[in-house]
Amino acid sequence: MNIGIKGAIAGVAAMLLAGAAAAQDAPQGYIDGVVTSAAGPEAGVWVIAETEETKTPLIKIVVTDDEGRFVLPELPEYTYNVWVRGYGLLDSDPIEGRPGDRDVQLAVEVASDPVAAAQVYPPNYWYSMLELPSADQFPGTGPAGNGISPQMESLDQWVWHQKSACNFCHALGTPITRTLEHMDHLGFPDAETAWTYRTGLGVRGGSMAAAFATFGPQAAAGMFSDWTDRIAAGEVPPAPPRPEGVERNVVITMWDWGVDSSFMHDEITTDKRDPTVNANGLVYAVSSGHGKLTIVDPNDNDAWELIIPTREDPREVASRFPPPGLPSNFWGDTHLWGLEHPSDPHNAMLDGQGRVWMTSKIRNDEPAWCMEGSDNKFAQYYPLTFSNRQASYWDPETGEFTLIDTCFATHHLQFDNDEDNTLYFNELLGPMVGWVNTRIFDETGDEQAAQGWCPQILDTNGDGVITKPWNAAGEENPDPALDTEVRHNLYAVIPDPTNGSVWGASEEFPGWIVRVTPGDNAPETCIAEHYKMPEGGLDPRGIDIDTNGVVWTALAASSHLASFDRSKCAVLNGPETLSGTHCEEGWTLYKSDGPTFQNSDIPADFHYYNWVDQHDVAGFGANTPIATGSNSDALLVLHPDSGEWDTIRVPYPIGFYHRGLDGRIDDPDAGWKGRALWANYGTHLIWHVEGGKGTLGKMVKFQFRPDPLAR
Repeated sequence: MNIGIKGAIAGVAAMLLAGAAAAQDAPQGYIDGVVTSAAGPEAGVWVIAETEETKTPLIKIVVTDDEGRFVLPELPEYTYNVWVRGYGLLDSDPIEGRPGDRDVQLAVEVASDPVAAAQVYPPNYWYSMLELPSADQFPGTGPAGNGISPQMESLDQWVWHQKSACNFCHALGTPITRTLEHMDHLGFPDAETAWTYRTGLGVRGGSMAAAFATFGPQAAAGMFSDWTDRIAAGEVPPAPPRPEGVERNVVITMWDWGVDSSFMHDEITTDKRDPTVNANGLVYAVSSGHGKLTIVDPNDNDAWELIIPTREDPREVASRFPPPGLPSNFWGDTHLWGLEHPSDPHNAMLDGQGRVWMTSKIRNDEPAWCMEGSDNKFAQYYPLTFSNRQASYWDPETGEFTLIDTCFATHHLQFDNDEDNTLYFNELLGPMVGWVNTRIFDETGDEQAAQGWCPQILDTNGDGVITKPWNAAGEENPDPALDTEVRHNLYAVIPDPTNGSVWGASEEFPGWIVRVTPGDNAPETCIAEHYKMPEGGLDPRGIDIDTNGVVWTALAASSHLASFDRSKCAVLNGPETLSGTHCEEGWTLYKSDGPTFQNSDIPADFHYYNWVDQHDVAGFGANTPIATGSNSDALLVLHPDSGEWDTIRVPYPIGFYHRGLDGRIDDPDAGWKGRALWANYGTHLIWHVEGGKGTLGKMVKFQFRPDPLAR
């Protein structure tokens, strides 16, 4: 179904071709200089240039070298406010600058005390001051005991829940989360009461209140109130190190986009399989609560949005976003999300033609052909009764959206490397992997013929095939002669470029990864494997894969990057695979840098997702794994051979909570200027970042120079 958006973009194709080319020729220059304080030149501090003269506000950030020198490159011809931020310093007063300014002297003041210095520390440093319960308090003894819920059986389970529930929507440790000052007008008698109240506020109030109940509200309020009380009394975290080595080579460019209540999960700039697709083109995100495709033109420094349509009348399409529980401190009773444009998009990907594919809601009720009694072969094998989100794509050449109904619910999506350009989706609300054969859909327009899905059935009888009937994994005494169905809700999905399988990550405690192979006659040939997190690993969320078929997953709770090499497994099927512990030898865990919680060795960072640089876009080497430091304002680049990390920090505005990552090659012959990584301020609650309500999200571009002074 094709739906044109009236007046969306006039002459889209011409704009993309001519506009981008013209923008490449637009005048650009650089500003250079040195940063000094009373202590002398300041090395490893950030120089920030901001302008609002562009169509959407633009920010450029670089890092000083050993002698405090800096170069702000590739600046369009506008006037900028230029200033300095650095650990141990107070933010400098801005001065005006323009491209062509040379030997600019930026004076900065050393912070007079630890409290002043700590105001610009990343959120995870403040969050590390949180004191976790001790291991001997588990299992919890309830309201009449230690206040911890009896369902909390271990400290690992507590941390898993704390990271997954509390960090899921926003960074913890930003000024708005580590203080209660904005609630003083409500007159609470103590911080515990204030914390219990604040977790019922606004658009996520129901979710937060439920999380507190799972902890045991008494224990949770006690832990968080102790944290904010100590901060209010002047306690500060340890100082983070300043950027070193290649961390100083980064050039960060940011554009404002969206509105001040946007929720843009992540971003997309190119086709993961070929990072030269869409070179010098537009970059995209989907705004979940507002049902829009959000766009930045990095050449023209412009941003805009398009409404993503629904197949049914949008006034009749149900929204998953409830009204606020208690009135928000920032938005009152405003129902921010999901009412006017209810398509609820979540994730976007580009194909080889530059089309933007999305998971989005197009209708309410499941069609009959998905359910039991249908003549659809997938429905006959494994009928489905519900999907809360389906699929769509936007074609920049035509300016039109195409909507695709799917029987399975959709969340994230990734293209396979096969000749069918198969697009895989994870089924967050059910135990299967779904797909759309985009070649068939392009040829026929038949959404039923183009899609399929596989349940997760393990070959636990070890005969190499899956045969109905099968056991449910929850049965107390499964028949060993039968195969076994498992039901892992997959948060993320990635096809294996070396074969026809697809991997997913499940957050079910302590966490699992699942491999599904559709085979040559799905669904009958669908076969699954699952692997449980090894000791110390908690909560896989993101998942990606290198070109050799090694899986990488970000462990959100234990703050590791974990790799899994299936080729090391001695056992792949049979009854012992049901436990998921049959290939411990396949796992390697890499704990991330950064401060740890008090009385714990668990880092205070939170890795919402991860990405593998298969094509060496950034220059760290092919197949380099990168974690999203969603609570540390950083990209976390892992070097597996040494186990060392590079922390690529975004110092301003504080609260760079990114959920995804992408890498594009605009010009393979242009050195560092032709390559970049891209990320997004994608938090649910953008008003939690530095600047507060009214602040917009940012599209963030990372380029890596050979040295801090390259221009």
